[in-house]
Amino acid sequence: MQLTRQTDYAIRVMMFLGIQQDSRLVTISDIAYHFDISRNHLMKIVHKLGQKEYIQTVRGKYGGMRLEREAASVRLGDLVRDFETTLDVVDCKKLTCPITGSCDLKPIMQKAQEAFLAVIDEYTLKDLLNNPADLRSLLGLDDTEELPLQVMAVS
Repeated sequence: MQLTRQTDYAIRVMMFLGIQQDSRLVTISDIAYHFDISRNHLMKIVHKLGQKEYIQTVRGKYGGMRLEREAASVRLGDLVRDFETTLDVVDCKKLTCPITGSCDLKPIMQKAQEAFLAVIDEYTLKDLLNNPADLRSLLGLDDTEELPLQVMAVS
């Protein structure tokens, strides 16, 4: 199974927020810069993450975002389900296939999809953040560097 770019970026946003120190507010531009991702594309993803209450967003000049909940409570399976438009490995309804009525492939693929989801349901965002110093270093955020200090008041 292959995840869409949108889901991949949503996970990256969550990881970036998860490695921040002191629940610091981060901007879309910060994430776009460090991952070399389109800011416009990230805006849609951040909007959805906010709607689904994965992140807290603060508007205004000193606004930004941070995790809404503890990393240990964010299940990767839930995140994937919220961002994938379809999880079907094979969509037989969209295909014109003469053996559809007698084919045994679909139940096998359904079982594979369920196994995939069962595995990622075992993990949380916290599991992806075991080495925050390494992640910060790879993203060019050494532990002495801080993102611009944001106003911590939340409206």
